[in-house]
Amino acid sequence: MVLQKRWTSRVLLVDERDRLLLLCGRDPRRPGARWWFTVGGGVEEGEDALDAAIREVWEETTLSLPVERLGPVVWTRQAIFSVDGRGFDQFEEYRLARITSGEASLIRIETEEARYGHRWWSIAELATTRETVRPKKMAALLTDVVKGALHQAPLDLGHFNEDTDPE
Repeated sequence: MVLQKRWTSRVLLVDERDRLLLLCGRDPRRPGARWWFTVGGGVEEGEDALDAAIREVWEETTLSLPVERLGPVVWTRQAIFSVDGRGFDQFEEYRLARITSGEASLIRIETEEARYGHRWWSIAELATTRETVRPKKMAALLTDVVKGALHQAPLDLGHFNEDTDPE
């Protein structure tokens, strides 16, 4: 399978109760394949990562955030995966955006990518779920981010093959 290279900008949308909004994805070619992932997506031609993050938040949640609300990149990772018969080699960077309960109430999830659902996850729920959450070890990673325990440089989470690496 030929892998399409892709650069993505992902956003950790966290509410006032330190809950993270995740979207649910499925692969129509693999019955039962389901995973939870953060808001965000591909950087389009002519965009920088910040512009892509703001656009993706709007497209996936209808929430209009000014770029100043996005924090610095907290994590990066490289992920290889396939979905619907297409392979991807994807570089991801993650930023935190804190939102108010009022903003959270305005969110509308209407995109094709999230047609399988969305939910707000507490760190405790992330730590105990048997569901597939990407990136892996989200609870431990998110704990440091919400506490403000950030590294000088973004934390590199590593290189993963989502199709073959064990959960």
